[in-house]
Amino acid sequence: MAEKRDYYEVLGIEKGASEEEIKKAYRKKARECHPDLHPDDPSYVEKFQEVNEAHEVLSDPEKRARYDQFGHAGVDPNYGGDGMGGMGGMGGFDMGDILENIFGGFGFGGGSSRSNSANAPRRGSDIQETVTIGFMEACKGTTVELKVNRMCTCESCKGSGADAGTEAEICPDCQGRGSVKSTQRTPFGAISSSRPCPHCAGKGKIIKNPCPKCRGLGRVRMQKSITVEIPAGITEGQTIRVSERGDCGVNGGPSGDLLLGIRVKQHPLFKREGYDINCDIPITYMEAVLGAEITVPTIDGDVKYNISEGTQNGTVFRLKGKGVKKLNRTERGNQYVRVYVEVPKNLSKKQKDLLKQFENSLSEKNYAKRQSFFEKLKSKFENS
Repeated sequence: MAEKRDYYEVLGIEKGASEEEIKKAYRKKARECHPDLHPDDPSYVEKFQEVNEAHEVLSDPEKRARYDQFGHAGVDPNYGGDGMGGMGGMGGFDMGDILENIFGGFGFGGGSSRSNSANAPRRGSDIQETVTIGFMEACKGTTVELKVNRMCTCESCKGSGADAGTEAEICPDCQGRGSVKSTQRTPFGAISSSRPCPHCAGKGKIIKNPCPKCRGLGRVRMQKSITVEIPAGITEGQTIRVSERGDCGVNGGPSGDLLLGIRVKQHPLFKREGYDINCDIPITYMEAVLGAEITVPTIDGDVKYNISEGTQNGTVFRLKGKGVKKLNRTERGNQYVRVYVEVPKNLSKKQKDLLKQFENSLSEKNYAKRQSFFEKLKSKFENS
């Protein structure tokens, strides 16, 4: 049997790689080796299968543990190499079978999670996309339409993998089961094991005339338009899971999901904090002194608000229920408005004289904070 490459080498990662690193490396290699991108080179079919096999083992903590300890023999009973330190073929039996049959796949009675048949239904992979929406769209909710590349059932062969006018034949060796049984004598007695059928590679069927469009895979990668409802209250960095909009399943398995990451554009006036809205509004000196009715923008439109006489710079007031609708709820956050007094510039001489007259008409009692400040300052020096 041909020597298999190290699974970590296949994915181009280190042995101590994290789950996220394995997932990222798999997506990269799967794209590079996908047969659809190399229609004139049949070797990429094997390369793609090799990448999938490596990912299947390394993404499963139990299989990965066996592989790290025993190599290929720990996860593949057909492997005849020395992945277990020369014990793979000891005494005419395969140590992978011993582990699988006696210890339940290294779980001691828990049963193996590995399917013995490659023709069993398998769920399609999830796919990830990102969409950018406007600030108001995030607050109010919206509908987006995006194009995603996903594996779809081949329309030419309806997923059978066989060319038009032909059909896959049941494997004569395994009778369509995808696996064959064998019995081996070991130091522990006779052990029966089930292995993927070598004739059909565990598929249970043989395709003599592969579909030219999908090359016998039964699936092709296509660009599809998908409409997604974005709920009101969504925020930057959240992910929406759209069921069964990922890659289609294999052998009749369900489709994976679409994981849609959300990006939100900034707004020129509003800043969001959770479900609350913050904004700053300039007011004139006269409005601050005498009070006034001012116009305040909100995500629902402009509203009127009366600021009181003597409003100080930096005062914050609240508009209850004028914030963002809480995700999947009826309640809303609040809007907080901070006013700042804009000091007039470029005054004429007459305006300056009038302002001085006005200032001279005031006393310390008109400046409560200023009076308090100097009283505290005076007290500090008297007591020092």
